[in-house]
Amino acid sequence: MTLLTTLIGTLLFAILGPIVGCLLAGLDRIISARMQGRVGPPLLQPYYDVRKLFEKESVSVNSVESVYVACALLFAVLAGGIFYSGGNLLMCVFVITLSSLFFIMAAYSTRSPYAEVGAARETLQVMCYEPMVLLMAVAFYQAANSFDVAEVLKLTHPVVCTIWLVFLGLLFILTIKLRKSPFDLSMSHHAHQEIVRGITTEMSGPTLGLVEIMHWCENVLFLGWVGMFFVWANPVSIAIAVVIVLAVYFLEIWIDNNFARVKWQFMFKSAWVVALVAGGVNVAVLAFL
Repeated sequence: MTLLTTLIGTLLFAILGPIVGCLLAGLDRIISARMQGRVGPPLLQPYYDVRKLFEKESVSVNSVESVYVACALLFAVLAGGIFYSGGNLLMCVFVITLSSLFFIMAAYSTRSPYAEVGAARETLQVMCYEPMVLLMAVAFYQAANSFDVAEVLKLTHPVVCTIWLVFLGLLFILTIKLRKSPFDLSMSHHAHQEIVRGITTEMSGPTLGLVEIMHWCENVLFLGWVGMFFVWANPVSIAIAVVIVLAVYFLEIWIDNNFARVKWQFMFKSAWVVALVAGGVNVAVLAFL
């Protein structure tokens, strides 16, 4: 893929990613409310909330917090642009991890005890899901003979046929990536978080608005990873991938509303076991075939 293609893809993702992510967030709230016996907010409520945040006065505990958050959003958008322009999947993984590191640095820069606890937990979450994400990229290379996402459009069958164990592993760590219970240890949109708002405790106004937009972009990117497993040369596969992505997102919402949070020790052990069993076994089998 050329640099121009990546730049165009990044620009389009910067425009469309937050829109799709906002609609998914609104759908999340409505479905969660119905599962809890409530009517729920309107579909565009996440947009109204973020717009209100940008209308507030910018108040930060230091001058670097907003810079770190802006860098985190920038790299999240860049990762989405690389992926949806058909670029290098491994590079996409590294860039989105860099975005997470900037977000962690933003929380640590506030010197707030609650934010530091949230940042420590966020670091732990990165340690939990990163092995599985890297194994996903390696397995994708083995199945498609390339790290370029665009190669799936040339295959005679979807990559999930050969790396289905990796797909199951991705579904497990997706709960961590989407910040859903039982693995929402560092930050939660619900009132059951014992560390207040966790990693975003000291963030407010436009800075918190950027965090919400970053979360929307991340959700669109991660769900794109899910859809990637079901796309091949047949144009109908794109519609199939969209249906499966929506089904997976519904499953994540159901898990979020039906499971209590777990301790970090369980998250760490289970994520690494899944990575070694699902990802490791699948990669090893493909390596010897």
